[in-house]
Parts: sequence; structure tokens; C-alpha cells
Amino acid sequence: MNAGRHPQRGAAVWVNRDVVDNRSWEVTLTADQRDELCTAARRASAQGHTLSTLSREHFPLPRLSDAVHQWTEELATGRGFVLLHGFPVDDLDEQETELAYFGLGTHLGRPVGQNRSGDLLTHIRDERLPAGTGKVRLYRTRARQDFHTDGADIIGLLCLHGARSGGESRIVSSLAVYNEMLRRRPDLLELLHEPMHWDRQDEELPGEKPWFVLPPISDHGGTPRVFYIGWYLRDAQRHADVPRLTPDQVDALNLLEAIANDPAFHLTMEFHPGDVQLLNNGRILHSREAYEDDEDLAQRRHLLRLWLAAHSFSSVGDGLRTGINTPHTP
Repeated sequence: MNAGRHPQRGAAVWVNRDVVDNRSWEVTLTADQRDELCTAARRASAQGHTLSTLSREHFPLPRLSDAVHQWTEELATGRGFVLLHGFPVDDLDEQETELAYFGLGTHLGRPVGQNRSGDLLTHIRDERLPAGTGKVRLYRTRARQDFHTDGADIIGLLCLHGARSGGESRIVSSLAVYNEMLRRRPDLLELLHEPMHWDRQDEELPGEKPWFVLPPISDHGGTPRVFYIGWYLRDAQRHADVPRLTPDQVDALNLLEAIANDPAFHLTMEFHPGDVQLLNNGRILHSREAYEDDEDLAQRRHLLRLWLAAHSFSSVGDGLRTGINTPHTP
């Protein structure tokens, strides 16, 4: 074992029993806070703002400022996650809802691109893509997504409509997973600090290889940062010029996922309309269970996702907090 590896301590190191009954991570917006979001969204809409022009300065939230500061502190130095209830989805039309959510996000961080097109707000729902579409990112389907991280400091999910069944969100402390790997198999943990090949899921830009190289775990100021998408690492094996995963590397991926999927470690959340989940991507791995919903598009599970480069902290290493093909934004 590397002599520098040691167990992590602090609020961000939690397991299920620490958070399942202590619900201090849940916040319900007040009527005044809901009204402020509605007023700001309608003002921005009346002024002709779109997601490409809206900035924090265009979306003042004086009554919410203390709460936003508290949420930021919880993400940065606390458990690393917050669940908000009562976002005013029933009081706003579709465009106003997007502006309200995006505008709130600008107070937490700078929105960054989430795909090859550089989209700053993503609709998460099963698109019923036909067979033969090619490589498809899992958020566009209703299939299960195992524990992983995304490409920004803060990940936000706003629920507009729940699934008919399934679709639960599960989150786990990446530092608790790290500690357990260190306890069980420090040799396998060490392998995750070494560069590995990742598939780009057919979203490479012109001139880029269809894969990139990055260690799943890196140290930043003495704190490990887990950046992990297991199927990206396994999918990279489809490229002939990518080295084959060794048996020990496969064991390392499997162990990380086995610990994360242990109910003793993770927390399960069910989303209802108006819920907003905020995650510190450098401290939390998240997953989504498979789900079933209706053929009617309006009745399908529907979330809005934001990726944010935090104003006051950086949870991941340089190059991972700026999203995918991020366009210039205010």
C-alpha cells in the first residue's frame, strides 16, 4: 500500500445509518422562497432572456441568498448532498420552470455543457430510441445506471414527473467507498490511482480520439477525488488500440461497485415533482434504478439536469469541472 494512503475523515464520510434517519439534508422551500423564484423567472422571461443569456445578475434572489449559502456549505464541507422539496413546478409554465431552475443554478455555479452539443440544461427521460440508433448515453433510456460521477462540481436534478414504477436515485459517499477499499484491498485501490482508458461514447469532437486517459482516483490537496463511470472504462475495450484491462483492474472496478451497491453504504431517494437533488460530484457517486412509465410523453419520468462549476469550491480536478463542449456563457 502507498504510505500516503490513509482513511478519510469528516462529514463527507457517511454510510446509510448516518443519514437514513437524520433527515437534516432535506429542505422544504418556504412560500416566500417559492414566490421569489416565480417572480424572478417571470421577470427574466418578460425581459426576453433564454438559457444562453441568463446570468446570476439577471436573476436576483435576495430572500434565498442565505439558504443558497447554507446549501453550498453543505455541498462543500458537509455530507455533499441536499434534497430540496417544493420547487414551484406547478406555478410556472414550461419555459418559466426552466428559467427558474437555471436561474437558481447560477447562484450555485456556472452552468457547463453536458453533451457534444454543449447543452446547458438536459431533459432526462426515456426517448424510446429505435434499435440501431448506435451508442446512446444511458440517461436517454430507462435502463439502470450503476454508481458513477458526472462532469462538473455540482450535479442538479429537478423532478418534473415521476416514473410509473422504479427510477429511484441512490447516492453513496465516494470517500466511504474509498475507505472500505483501503480496508479490504489496498492493492486494488492503488490501481485506481493509475491512468485508465475511457470511452467517449461516440461524443468525441473533431480531431479527438474516441477514448481518453484518466485515473479514476486522483489526489487533490491530500484528499482523494473519485471520478468514475464504470461502463465508460469497460466500453473503451471496444477500441483495438486501447490496452486490455488486467484481471486485477477488473477486480478493482467490481469491488468499487460492489461496495457502492451495498445497502449498508448507500442512501435511496424517491423523486416527486418539485424535488431538486443537489450533489457534490467530488464526494458523491450516484446511480439510478431501471424504471417503467407510459408511452405518453407527458406522463413519462422527466427530470431536468444541471451541471455546475461551483462558484466557491472545486470538487474535481481541472478539466473535469467544465463539462462537455461548454459554450461561452454570461
